[in-house]
Amino acid sequence: MKLDKNVVLLGLTSFFTDVASEMIYPLIQAFVSMILASRQALLGPALGIIEGIAESTASLLKVFVGYYSDRIQQRKRLTIAGYGLSAAAKLVLFFASMGWYLVLISRFLDRIGKGIRTAPRDALIAESTPQEMQGRAYGFHRAMDFGGAFVGVLICYLVSLRFLDPITKNLRDLQTYYLLFSLSIAPAVIGVALLFFVKERHALPVETKMRPRPNLDIRQYDRNLQWFFLAEFLFTLGNSSNQFLLLRSMNLGYTLSSVILMYLLFNLVTTALSTFFGTLSDKIGRRKLIAAGYTVYALVYLSFGVLTEQTKGWLWLFWLVYGLYYAMTEGVEKAFVARLAPPESKATALGLSHTIVGVTLLPASVIAGALFTVSKSAPFLFGGAMSVLAVIIMAALVKE
Repeated sequence: MKLDKNVVLLGLTSFFTDVASEMIYPLIQAFVSMILASRQALLGPALGIIEGIAESTASLLKVFVGYYSDRIQQRKRLTIAGYGLSAAAKLVLFFASMGWYLVLISRFLDRIGKGIRTAPRDALIAESTPQEMQGRAYGFHRAMDFGGAFVGVLICYLVSLRFLDPITKNLRDLQTYYLLFSLSIAPAVIGVALLFFVKERHALPVETKMRPRPNLDIRQYDRNLQWFFLAEFLFTLGNSSNQFLLLRSMNLGYTLSSVILMYLLFNLVTTALSTFFGTLSDKIGRRKLIAAGYTVYALVYLSFGVLTEQTKGWLWLFWLVYGLYYAMTEGVEKAFVARLAPPESKATALGLSHTIVGVTLLPASVIAGALFTVSKSAPFLFGGAMSVLAVIIMAALVKE
C-alpha cells in the first residue's frame, strides 16, 4: 500500500527544511567560537545556554499547540506557521557578529517554529495513515528529514573544504558563514511552499469534531504511556546537544571539515535505515526497538567519554553507530505515542512527548556545558549512565 499524499508532502517539506537547517547547524559551535575568539572559556557555557534555551523554552509550546490543534481540529495552518517562522529565523544570523546572543535569538525563533509545527504535523501524519502502517509512515518522514540533513551537511562540508583556514582549522572569516546562511534560505522557502498542497484529515466523527475534548492530564493516559514518558525524561536528561559531540570530535584533534564529514555519515546512516526500522516496528512492536536504540546511544556516549587522541580513529565508527540510534527511535517513538494516545488527544499526547524532551534539554544542555568545563569526557559519561537507566524502565515497566 502506498503512503498517503500528505505523508509524502510532509516528508518533502522536512527534506528541504533540513537541507536549510543542516547547512548551518554543524557550524554553530565553530561560529560561536570565532565570535568568542578572545573569551574561549565562555564557549562551553555559551553553547549550553544557546542549545538549552532554544530547545527547551520553545518546546513548552508543543503540548499547548498540540492541545489547541486538537481543540480546533486544524493541523495544516499551524504547520505552515511553524515552518515559516523557522525559515525567517535564519535572517537573524546575519547580525550575529554583534554578539553570540543573536545566535541564541536565531536558534530560539527557529525552535519556536518547530514547537508550533511539530505536534500538528505528527498528528496529521497519524490521521493520514492506517494504524498498521504508522511505523512506516513516521519512519519515511524521519528518513526524508535526515535525507535533507545529509544534503545540507554535504553542502556545508564542500564549502568548508573550500574556505578552511589551515592554521586555525576554522573557516577563514565571518563572510564564509554568511555565504552559507544566504544559501540556506532558498530550500527553507521551498519547504514552506509545499505545505499549501497538504489536505486536512479529520480523525474524529462529525458529531464530535466541532467540540473535541483533548486531555492534558497525564494521569488519565494509558499507564504504559506514563512509564514511557518517565523513561523519555530520564533519557533526555543525559542527552545533551549534538553540538557537544561535534565539539568533542574537534577537541580530540580533528579539523572542522573532518568533523562535518563525520556528521554527514551519521545523517546518511539515519536516512538509509529510518524507513526500515519504522516498518520493522509495525511487525515486532515499538518498545523493543526503542529500548535497543537507547542501548546503542549509551554505547556511543560512553565511547565518546573514554576515547583519547590516540584512539580518536574510532570516532568514525561511533558517528555511524550514532546514526543507527536515531533510525531506531525517532520515528518509532512517535508511532508508539500515537498508538497509545486517546483519539481526541492525539496531537496533545504527541506534543506532550516533545515537550518532555524539549523542557528536559535545558537542564541537560546546561549540565553538559558545566561538565564539559570540568572535564571534556564528563558530559558523555553522564549521558551514557542516564540512557542505561531509561533502558531498564523500558524493559521492566513499559508494555506494548
